[in-house]
Amino acid sequence: MNRCGWVTQDPLYLAYHDTEWGVPVYEDRLLFEYLNLEGAQAGLSWYTILKKRENYRQAFDNFEPEKIIHYDEQKIQELLQNEGIVRNKLKVHAVVTNAKAYFRVVEEFGSFSAYIWSFVGGKPIQNHFGDLSEVPASTEISDMMSKDLKRRGFKFVGTTICYAFMQAVGMVNDHLVTCICYPGKES
Repeated sequence: MNRCGWVTQDPLYLAYHDTEWGVPVYEDRLLFEYLNLEGAQAGLSWYTILKKRENYRQAFDNFEPEKIIHYDEQKIQELLQNEGIVRNKLKVHAVVTNAKAYFRVVEEFGSFSAYIWSFVGGKPIQNHFGDLSEVPASTEISDMMSKDLKRRGFKFVGTTICYAFMQAVGMVNDHLVTCICYPGKES
């Protein structure tokens, strides 16, 4: 069975590729989680974060923004001692900052999902790449998203992070045309 070339044979990675990556996500909390996990990945591999994802969920109260906005310096220090996550002070602080920005977006747009999906007109973009070398690291849309998220106070939301986020939550489907997960292929 052919899969996208970035996937290893590790069962965790296979499951992520086959059941999550590129599948549209519309739930606010889950979108918030993915955005922060993509930010945590900056400078690292997605596999590193994927292996730590359950630890992140535990450490950050399942990425419930309602809880995260109340994190104080004591909680931040606790997180920075947690070996189950990437203990980068800027990245940990960014999750709290992002939770506050999240609520401003929800207040303005009614939901985080409505805001995020507005960048692609509410529906996934289906790409038709035949080789990994064709898949971009960023696009004009991820540039716009990054700029707007930053303007709204979000951290660790550069254009490359935004494009990886868009791929992860199915705003763009970048499964290669040869991949079993490409729409229309039988898995």
